[in-house]
Amino acid sequence: MEKSIKSLAVNWGLYLGITLVVFTILGYVNLDLFTKWWFGISMLILIIVFGIISAMKSKGLLGGFISFKNAFTSYFITIALGLAISTVVSIIIFNFIDPEAAITLKEKILDSTVEMMKGFGAPEEAIAEAVEKMEAEDNMFSIGKTLQNFIFQLIGYIIVGLIVALVVKKNNPDEA
Repeated sequence: MEKSIKSLAVNWGLYLGITLVVFTILGYVNLDLFTKWWFGISMLILIIVFGIISAMKSKGLLGGFISFKNAFTSYFITIALGLAISTVVSIIIFNFIDPEAAITLKEKILDSTVEMMKGFGAPEEAIAEAVEKMEAEDNMFSIGKTLQNFIFQLIGYIIVGLIVALVVKKNNPDEA
């Protein structure tokens, strides 16, 4: 892969990272945002869009033709770097700057989960079991849990990236 494609993907990864940091800081300032479904969906869509843009820009850089591997690599570098930056900031905020915010957020997420389950008509036993599981969890924002979440997110976005690369790829007929 050409160096310019890698640097393009790194740049888009930095843009994504900065954008996710802004979202994280907004969520930290107003912890209720982290309990809203639309906030999470917005971040999910944003991450995928940045990955798609990176793959498409790489395709443009190569004159409109890009292999599956190059499209996926461009997408992956962007997503991995953006998520890594966001993960580091979350670890810093919720473990070093303001660990109390992690406790408050856990309570807010617990309340939100109970309300959502009640809204869906879940039985009381299921709600009680969910509450018990969440309360038993030590610190959902610990460094280990946050890194584990990063890995699981990355795996999910890799699956999306494979589909994106399949759609974006376009082989050069002159090289066939």
